[in-house]
Amino acid sequence: MFDARAIRKQFPILERQVHGVPLVYLDNAATSQKPQAVLDALTDYYTRYNANVHRGIHTLAEEATAAYEAARARIARFIGAAGPEGVLLTRNTTEAINLVAYAWGRRHLREGDEVLLTEMEHHSNLVPWHLLAAEQGVRLRHIGITDEGYLDLSNLDELLTERTRLVSVTHMSNVLGTINPVRLLAERAHQVGAMVLVDGAQSVPHLPVDVADLGCDLLAFSSHKMLGPTGVGVLYGRPEVLETFSPFLGGGEMIQEVYLDHSTYADLPHRFEAGTPNIADAIAFGAAIDFLSGLGMEQVREHEVALTSYALRALSQVDGLTIYGPQDPQHRGGVIAFNLEGVHPHDLGTLLDQMGVAVRAGHHCAQPLMRRLGVPATARASFYLYTTEEEIDVLVTSLEKVKEFFVNAGRRAGRAV
Repeated sequence: MFDARAIRKQFPILERQVHGVPLVYLDNAATSQKPQAVLDALTDYYTRYNANVHRGIHTLAEEATAAYEAARARIARFIGAAGPEGVLLTRNTTEAINLVAYAWGRRHLREGDEVLLTEMEHHSNLVPWHLLAAEQGVRLRHIGITDEGYLDLSNLDELLTERTRLVSVTHMSNVLGTINPVRLLAERAHQVGAMVLVDGAQSVPHLPVDVADLGCDLLAFSSHKMLGPTGVGVLYGRPEVLETFSPFLGGGEMIQEVYLDHSTYADLPHRFEAGTPNIADAIAFGAAIDFLSGLGMEQVREHEVALTSYALRALSQVDGLTIYGPQDPQHRGGVIAFNLEGVHPHDLGTLLDQMGVAVRAGHHCAQPLMRRLGVPATARASFYLYTTEEEIDVLVTSLEKVKEFFVNAGRRAGRAV
């Protein structure tokens, strides 16, 4: 049985206090906390077998290489990849998407070719394509969103044409929580010969994700949002697709042979991993994968659906609170963006922090989406497998206190006038 309260005990940071009260951590869409097993994996590497990977033949190097490549294999199994050769280790989701833009886009896209994005993308899935469009004359098109926060697919036939070379879409919005119909989009994209890149930064940590079921060609995601360390990301690609990429970075490890005037390149996946990788954090990411696999991603998703349903009901009782995104918890993840009438999101975040509640405030690296919503920013509460209903209750109570604070402040200002 999935028991969030028992799971919490494996996360040391959740025992701390902030401003004299217990921490309520609701900023998981930005980064997740780490269980003791992941922290132990980091310590174990540095205390027992710290060495560079791959070409070393001494014991420590062989142990480090085995652990590093075992982590890659765990990642491949976690997302249903056919094998580890399609798993490229990067720094983060952003680098993974940039790798596609540089190594595939600059090689294959020409003036007049089109890349189809959406109105709800994170900047990491917009800016790399802006750069490519400016350099090579690629045209960017965008799927809009409905007022309810879903993708508006009513004109998909007009947006997907014989000029479309790539569809790049977030699986789950980091603002609206919307879970997008990637499989449908992939089927339609492939019908016109387009490739499909999925930004899975928010979905892979929270949903069962199988790349074969999604039908995508490429999938990007990050370790730190799914219990692992910062500084490690993944670009999964079907090997036959990755073989069409140019090398991304040049240097050690990604080569086969080097001469004074030319080089030949290593096989997948090492062709795209130049230099010393982030060994310790990649190994610890493997431990995070084991932790999630042990819980079962179906159970993680079930917990978050129940928690999101509870939070939507509780937050809807707060007068003056506007919630953005789908209202059906089956169609969204554990991310709720909201605004409280008369309170700037930054002020709201600051006051909540004083009550021990950690939320995010700002545009969430999604400024075009903010313009579509007609707001400069929102507050955002985001949940994970260790979040409890009691913490949602604390958030709601704290929001009521914020309202009271601003009402009283307004009264004092009125008396002063």
